[in-house]
Amino acid sequence: MPQYATIKGQVTYTPGDGVPIPIPKGTRVEIELAPDSATLSWEEERDVVGLTAIPRIQFDEYVEDGKIVMEK
Repeated sequence: MPQYATIKGQVTYTPGDGVPIPIPKGTRVEIELAPDSATLSWEEERDVVGLTAIPRIQFDEYVEDGKIVMEK
């Protein structure tokens, strides 16, 4: 079951071996949690979807630091 959150700080993801890309502050993301990863999806702009998976430990640090704020 998906959860939702808002990006409130500097949250980045790295596609492949590329440069880290920020998810804009204020973006509402849908989150699917797994034991070892978190999959985040969001609407970049109308009809353009962003999607990434990050390590669960990194996701948990973002939440603990207040950079990702989970909806209740």
